[in-house]
Amino acid sequence: MAPSSGRPDAAQQHAAEQLELRKRMREVEQEILARTPEHDLEPSLDRIAAVMELLGDPQKAFPVIHVTGTNGKTSTTRMIERLLREAGLSTGRFTSPHLHDIRERIALNGKPIPPEKFIAAYEDVLPYVEMVDTKSVDEGGPRMTYFEVVVAVAYAAFADAPVDVAVVEVGMGGSWDATNVADGTVAVVTPIALDHERFLGSSVEDIATEKAGIIKEGAIAVIGVQEPEVTEILLERAAEVGATPAVEGSAFGVLARDLAVGGQQVSVRGLSGDYNDLFLPLHGAHQGHNAAIALAAVEAFIGGGEQPLDIDVVRAGFAEVSSPGRLEIVRRSPTVLVDAAHNPAGAEALRAALEDSFNFARIIGVIAVLADKDATQMLEILEPVLDEVVVTRTTSPRAMSPRALGDLATEIYGENRVTVVDSLPEALDRAAGLADEGGVAGGVLATGSITTAAEVRLLLGVTEV
Repeated sequence: MAPSSGRPDAAQQHAAEQLELRKRMREVEQEILARTPEHDLEPSLDRIAAVMELLGDPQKAFPVIHVTGTNGKTSTTRMIERLLREAGLSTGRFTSPHLHDIRERIALNGKPIPPEKFIAAYEDVLPYVEMVDTKSVDEGGPRMTYFEVVVAVAYAAFADAPVDVAVVEVGMGGSWDATNVADGTVAVVTPIALDHERFLGSSVEDIATEKAGIIKEGAIAVIGVQEPEVTEILLERAAEVGATPAVEGSAFGVLARDLAVGGQQVSVRGLSGDYNDLFLPLHGAHQGHNAAIALAAVEAFIGGGEQPLDIDVVRAGFAEVSSPGRLEIVRRSPTVLVDAAHNPAGAEALRAALEDSFNFARIIGVIAVLADKDATQMLEILEPVLDEVVVTRTTSPRAMSPRALGDLATEIYGENRVTVVDSLPEALDRAAGLADEGGVAGGVLATGSITTAAEVRLLLGVTEV
């Protein structure tokens, strides 16, 4: 045997480098997490704009498709990005919140940004973030928030890649959302409903006014189905800034929709043509509408809405779409679905999708809700489609206590249909047992928050995004 040189071989060196990379990634994430959390909005673009200016405005280095709304933003963003990539463009995708890993928020060509690129972008922006922090604190203001820093990292990473186009989902609202330092050439507005009232206002009109702020001068505004008063506000904003509106139901929309194995078959009228027999591997009529919005947005971006897309590109792009945590099957026997619905509008879409796309003999709900959400209304909306509910909590510090949630559920479902379990793993086991009672083909639905969907995915060993 040849004597050892005492130096690590290539495999050992690589393993050591990967260990160091993971350690540094954890450190970076903890530094970002130490900032004001993203659900505490600091309504100003001053801090993020200052950092962008110091960096040379990287958000202006690529065109942006900007996506806002109350529900459907993430799915629509993912559909737009997938179609653009199928059309041969290099893409950046920004979504929030993440399910398992902060890097999911910043995707390059459909994949979470590699740790080394995330760290490099963070270390590039950090000196400027610290400069802005110091100035803001000296003037009696806050440091940059968690969300603001992640947005800065995303825009820096997209510029460095570089990407041909970035598809950017707002975090909350529109006008004051940190992502809005970018000017979208296409502004997308999915359906607007009540959510985050503490920050955005207590009426859909207030919320629509805030979200309309992403519609910029000269943009094409792709607007999903809205309440009439919301559409009016969005059209007024478009006229005010000289944007071109395209409203679902008149400029584009779903022509036909049928159930299919593993999803649905949809035909869509786009801005410049009809696209028939598109397979979409997602469930629910709302996803069909999201697909129509996404298709119109891509038409608007690639050809100004005046030339049709290649039908083969559209079919291939939609066939490969995924939206983790959105009515997603994560286990069979019994079937376990997870859905990130966290407000009444999301619960309405979820109920309709269950009635439309699934035929379980009985469905057991695993419900865990954040304390600042309208748990009562969500429970009422889901009551007709859930035979029993197991109420519990996630690990989130914002989670409503199982006891309080159980009291609300009992008033709506009755004592015989409600079980209170303190831990999510035990709740999932209990629900699976209830679904199998009597030998019927039952299913389990875990919902109530994005955290609920994420933690159930992890418990069942599903981590792919």
